[in-house]
Amino acid sequence: MITLKSDREVQQMKEASDVIVGMHMMLRDLIKPGLDTWEIETKSREYIESHGAIPSQIGFEGFKYATTISINDEVAHGLPRKGLKLQNGDLVKVDTVVEKDGGISDSAWTYKVGTVSPEHERLYDVALESMYRGIDAAVVGNRLGDVGYAIQHYAEDENGFGDVRDYTGHGIGPTMHEDPQVLHYGTPGHGLRLKEGMTITIEPMINTGTWEVITDHSAEDGWTVRTADGGWSAQFEHTILITKDGPKILTSQDPVRDAKYLL
Repeated sequence: MITLKSDREVQQMKEASDVIVGMHMMLRDLIKPGLDTWEIETKSREYIESHGAIPSQIGFEGFKYATTISINDEVAHGLPRKGLKLQNGDLVKVDTVVEKDGGISDSAWTYKVGTVSPEHERLYDVALESMYRGIDAAVVGNRLGDVGYAIQHYAEDENGFGDVRDYTGHGIGPTMHEDPQVLHYGTPGHGLRLKEGMTITIEPMINTGTWEVITDHSAEDGWTVRTADGGWSAQFEHTILITKDGPKILTSQDPVRDAKYLL
């Protein structure tokens, strides 16, 4: 069911979003070559809980961790791993969902570890811009196909990258995953029409090669999604509110860039 949020519900979601933003800002300073990925998990969980919030991914369909940590060719849902050290040039994606006092929010970010190659610098930039292209299309009266097309056209047609089809954005609130499904590809003028008060995530996963992915179904894992061809992947995700004044980013980390998107 799709719910249109009241001012009170939006404020609750904003408070949960503020915790996620603070966590990601903390990770900006923490992530560097040689860091154990387990420290990302433990520091993130400590930050969330010390700010009166709950890491909602723990227990979701049996998942055990506050964060997913996906490196290089890992597209999403990577597990925190003790003893796995970040290397100079890596791209690491950190995703989390936070609940605080009835509000919920979701955000993923890609971090550059040390100095990355020009190819992966460009991947990072295109993935980030792809998300913003989708956000710009998320206006009252547009359809979800307009959002997906904006992302796909920029990532694939204009820049030659792969735009993952298998994983999508979604409605959010009152629970983690709500209707509607927000595809990152599509046809303009098709799909559900966006209405004021909807809250959704926009979270494209962009690959250097094919858009196709595979999932590790081993007993030790069962979660990690990788590119089918071994290419690298980058992802950015914001939780946004649809308003009559345009899309508003609840999980903004950059008040300068995001000035027009702030409540």
